[in-house]
Amino acid sequence: MKFEMTENGFQTETSFGTLQISGNEEFGFRPYQLLISSIAVCTGGVMRKVLERKRMPATSITIEVKDVYRNEEEASRVERVHLHFLIEGIEMTNEKMDKIMQVTDNNCSMYQSVKNCIEVVKTYEFVN
Repeated sequence: MKFEMTENGFQTETSFGTLQISGNEEFGFRPYQLLISSIAVCTGGVMRKVLERKRMPATSITIEVKDVYRNEEEASRVERVHLHFLIEGIEMTNEKMDKIMQVTDNNCSMYQSVKNCIEVVKTYEFVN
C-alpha cells in the first residue's frame, strides 16, 4: 500500500476505490475507526468460518461497537472496545458459543495483534 498526503489527510488506492483517511471525519475515516473496524470485522469473519466448519452457519452476523474507550492522557490511545455480536439463524448453548468465541480469538489475526494492549470485550446474543 502507498498513502499519499492530501489537503485534509491521506489517501490510498485500493481495488475497491480510493480510501480517504483523516483526523477529521468530515474528510475520511479516522485512523481509530479503521483500527476498530479491523478488529470487529476480522473477528466476525473468523467467527463465520468457525460456525460454518461446525456445520452451524449463521444466516446473519451483525457487529455493534457498543463502546470505545480512548485514554485522552495518552494521545487518545484506544484501551478498550466492546463488540456485541447479533447472530441470526443458529441455536446453541452459551457454553458452546463461549468455546466458539475462544476459537475465534485464537484465529483472528487482528485480535491477536492487539490483545496485549487493547481490551476487547465481546458479548453476543442470538436473534430469531
